Amino acid sequence: MRKVQLFLALLFLFLLPVTTSAAPLSEIKAYVEDYYVGEINGNVQEAKTVEQVIDMLDPYSTYYTAEQFKAFMNAVNMTSVGIGIVIDQHEKGILITDVIENGSAFAEGIVSGDIITHINGKSAAGMTTSNASALILGKEDTTVTLTFLQVSGQSVTKTIVRKPFSLPNATTKLLYGKIGYISLASFSTDAATLVKNGIRDLTKKGATSFIFDLQNNGGGYVEAAEEVIGLFPHAKVAYTYEDTSGKYTIYAKRQSVQFPANTRVLINGYSASASEMTAAALVDQQAAILYGEKSYGKGTMQTFYELSDGSYLKLTMARFAGPTTTTINEIGVQPHIATTGDAIYQAHADAIAAQYANYKELPSLLQVPTTKTFTINFKGVVDTVPEGAIELVKLGGEAVATSVEKQGAKLVVKPTQPLATGEQYMLLIHPTIKGQGNNTLKKGSYLYITVK
Repeated sequence: MRKVQLFLALLFLFLLPVTTSAAPLSEIKAYVEDYYVGEINGNVQEAKTVEQVIDMLDPYSTYYTAEQFKAFMNAVNMTSVGIGIVIDQHEKGILITDVIENGSAFAEGIVSGDIITHINGKSAAGMTTSNASALILGKEDTTVTLTFLQVSGQSVTKTIVRKPFSLPNATTKLLYGKIGYISLASFSTDAATLVKNGIRDLTKKGATSFIFDLQNNGGGYVEAAEEVIGLFPHAKVAYTYEDTSGKYTIYAKRQSVQFPANTRVLINGYSASASEMTAAALVDQQAAILYGEKSYGKGTMQTFYELSDGSYLKLTMARFAGPTTTTINEIGVQPHIATTGDAIYQAHADAIAAQYANYKELPSLLQVPTTKTFTINFKGVVDTVPEGAIELVKLGGEAVATSVEKQGAKLVVKPTQPLATGEQYMLLIHPTIKGQGNNTLKKGSYLYITVK
């Protein structure tokens, strides 16, 4: 028997049944007696089955067969077994919205926009994405036969081998205002490397500030969290923890690449475990500005113990908290700036506003229609409107195209495409607009817009 030092702090996002047929019950009891941290609801030594032992422990301690353990680790490392496609429903079947480059569908020439009309001879019309996924996913090296209506209009049937593929764990983009955005889906073993690469790439593209998104990130490896925390220059300590042997302080693993001090970090109610460890470290050491909702509240660590039959026990062996004041378990981390919905809107808006600190904020326009036209009134007749003097920014993205018409003492700003339902925007009025007599605005202004 050997102890697998993974120290996972992953939120349970799916449930697996506890299989008890040949599990080494005595080994499990010994590990619980020696290492478990938490309340035990019963007498472990009197338990007759593994299931009875697990029922006495917290929700994060469980038992895995070797196959279930492999599936769990694939989830942590953002890998799966299938053909490597992202799907959505379509009236003609199942629409492929993305193709993963390292998947077998990519190798077969499948592209975004193709529609799956049949799966193993069964019509996909009216099929839900869940049902389709259940048919397409499967064991490694098995096959699935799919009929595609290709973008070209041709129908083709292919038998594709299911292979492991990696889902994108980190996504990056440059937002309006030279603001770098990095989203991390899981604290995989390479999480810090992915984020560092994102910082480097976005900096080369001109990013001067950053937004780091941990919304819906359920956790992963604690060591990965220690490394990610080390990306923040003012976060010296990663966390404190307590196990059966005592209390300890764990320091962040300093990285060669660093986030700026004014980085904005996003969390929500599904940010858990290693995400909360990161958030608490940043809050306690004032190392970043947190936006969003209170996090999940999972402040416990789990270790995997490999058993003699190749199965695994995942056991809570420690509680962790922030470096100084933040208690995580069953409480969660409170952001500095509370938001509802996606925190990217407020974080992006604040990052833009910080660049125009001398601008005046005008009253917000809430729940405007998608066809909204904006009228800006001035005290005198408008003479000159230089290119870029009026900018309409989709928060969480880029500036959108508009037309600007002068009408005496006002400007009429019309988006060239309808605004997106449920999205938020920011209208910037720069002080380069000139009136009669070559007079310019004394200062710029901006306002926030929500779309119904």
